[in-house]
Amino acid sequence: LETIQEPVKELDCCANCLRVVGFFFATAKHFITSPMHLDILKYLPYLQNLGFPLLLYERGWMNRWKPSVLHEGEGNIRNVKWRGHLIAWANNMGVKILDMISKQRITNVPRDDISLRPDMYPCSLCWKDNLTLIIGWGNSVKICSVKERHASEMRDLPNRYVEIVFQFDTEFYISGLAPLCDQLVILSYVKEISEKTEVECCARPRLDIVQPLPESCEEISSDALTVRGFQENECRDYHLEYSEGESLFYIISPRDVVVAKERDQDDHIDWLLEKKKYEEALMAAEISQKTIKKHKILDIGLAYINHLVEKGEYDMAARKCQKILGRNTELWEFEVYKFKEIGQLKAISRYLPRRDPVLKPLIYEMVLHEFLESDYEGFATLIKEWPGDLYNNTIIVQAVVDHLKKDPQNRTLLRTLAELYTYDQRYGRALEIYLTLRHKDVFQLIHKHNLFSSIRDKIVLLMDFDSEKAVDMLLDNEDKISIDRVVEELENRPELQHVYLHKLFKRDHHKGQRYHEKQISLYAEYDRPNLLPFLRDSTHCPLEKALEICQQRNFVEETVYLLSRMGNSRSALKMIMEELQDVDKAIEFAKEQDDGELWEDLILYSIDKPPFITGLLNNIGTHVDPILLIHRIKEGMEIPNLRDSLVKILQDYNLQILLREGCKKILVADSLSLLKKMHRTQMKGVLVDEENICESCLSPILPSDASKSFNVVVFHCRHMFHKECLPVSNTVSPVQFCNICSAKHRGPGSAILEMKK
Repeated sequence: LETIQEPVKELDCCANCLRVVGFFFATAKHFITSPMHLDILKYLPYLQNLGFPLLLYERGWMNRWKPSVLHEGEGNIRNVKWRGHLIAWANNMGVKILDMISKQRITNVPRDDISLRPDMYPCSLCWKDNLTLIIGWGNSVKICSVKERHASEMRDLPNRYVEIVFQFDTEFYISGLAPLCDQLVILSYVKEISEKTEVECCARPRLDIVQPLPESCEEISSDALTVRGFQENECRDYHLEYSEGESLFYIISPRDVVVAKERDQDDHIDWLLEKKKYEEALMAAEISQKTIKKHKILDIGLAYINHLVEKGEYDMAARKCQKILGRNTELWEFEVYKFKEIGQLKAISRYLPRRDPVLKPLIYEMVLHEFLESDYEGFATLIKEWPGDLYNNTIIVQAVVDHLKKDPQNRTLLRTLAELYTYDQRYGRALEIYLTLRHKDVFQLIHKHNLFSSIRDKIVLLMDFDSEKAVDMLLDNEDKISIDRVVEELENRPELQHVYLHKLFKRDHHKGQRYHEKQISLYAEYDRPNLLPFLRDSTHCPLEKALEICQQRNFVEETVYLLSRMGNSRSALKMIMEELQDVDKAIEFAKEQDDGELWEDLILYSIDKPPFITGLLNNIGTHVDPILLIHRIKEGMEIPNLRDSLVKILQDYNLQILLREGCKKILVADSLSLLKKMHRTQMKGVLVDEENICESCLSPILPSDASKSFNVVVFHCRHMFHKECLPVSNTVSPVQFCNICSAKHRGPGSAILEMKK
């Protein structure tokens, strides 16, 4: 500098400014435009060869600035970055980091590719945070972390050291670096081969976002920037600066400054809409609805619906209307008319709002008419699902009636018309249609709307439709439709009359007692298996009438029961023996009646019939003495299984003997146990005190003067008497009995204690 000191004095202000900010004169020519400063350019070659020192100015005494040299002698200072207590600068040799607290230089990171001219491919520096430095030089990127050194390792070393945590190479030359969260923004200088001349030329610079990895990087995005005169620019002509607080990035070229910023949700939604990803755009807008400023969720949704309609996805478009249109009735009606124009009213019908909001009745009627013209089943489904107050019921009823004129037997239309009548509270007409169709909802309709007055003349139809449900309903609502009315309505249908009366009898044996005589014929005609149980359970059935009917129809079991119930057991037994020829049933009947004469008749009838004798021998032993039967058997009569029958008689006899002996032992043991219990009871003492009274004279049992003599008799029943109050016994027995207990027939009580004093 001494050789050119004089010329530089004129430009002292500019030179000092350049020294302080760390810029080198190689790039100063791009910023000096005033004529008075142009003379400095002729001294640039000398300044570049000598290099400038890195000066630090500190405010000292009297607010004067005191300069100190941080570094010199290694060529020009290419870049300087200061963050917190750390200063990093780059010269021709590498990158140095200085700790301002200890005033020590803690590291030197050499440049990798020394073949590249440092003035043409300058170093790019940026601090990610107070301890992380990012270095970009040529096509190499290094991320360095400043760490504290352990006390045991210090010795003569600085308090801190630098560790390279990430290092990777890029395909292009680096013109600038900036941090973006945990990623990097890289401004790249690109060269490419021209297709026409096949000569290497400068391409547009690129702004890349990369994710650093331990030994490589992952490209997140890449954009080519269009700046004026990019064909003539070199790597050193581009710079990248960033504003950390605003997340803005400035790309500086000789002719242009490009400002880049992070994409916000509005930008993201713009991109999604441009790519026709409407569903993702709608989702992004819903998530960020508080932060987006440019877009509205409704506008995106409507664009999405239009897109689906254009693609022919009508059902999906209709489904999205529920979510997008919400409660906006005007938009709903607009979309319905749009679907009508393209002939897709059916697609949107399932998704029309039915409550909060409700559209105009005309909208729903228009949809119903569309279905009525082409799809009866779909029409019926809508009528069932939609509330009746959404549309004008009279108009729809008339439309259905008009269609029924063309097809009177159409069950779908008839069923739908019944539902419409129900909505309109014309239950009588609805009931007629349901009964004609034999529809399962007829009983529910009657119960729900209390239509019992309307079915008084339709009981036969109800019974024909479902007799079980009809009878249950009639019996459950007996107060609304009387038993007599039901029986009268079913007079011409005795089979249905029987079903009703049978269930009535099952519920209550006495309610339909006036019809029990009639039921005998009904059971005999339609339900013989339940005739005998009816005869057994009924107490109002005329037995003579029942016997007459059973004899006419030759119902043996029922006749036997009636004969026995009327007291004619011998005729009943005879009928069993002659008609049924069933000895087991005859024996069972004799057991039930437990009449000796019946057993005699049974023996007399069976004495010449060997199979009957066998049955009697097997079953008579426990009711009648078998000897009576055995003595009457004729000699030489061959009886089947006689030995087995005799063995059974002996076994029954032995069993009876064992039972008697067992009972005798139990009685003796019980008697002995009770005797011991009585003895223990009689041996116990009885408390006599001042509260006890004589049961005869009702005065205290103990005298008030204890010195006087007295006699007291106490019985086991706890009744007490004065000796003189007891009546004199007329018997010679020494045992006395309590007069009170003897009079009440409670059993004898002997005196257990006679107290004398």
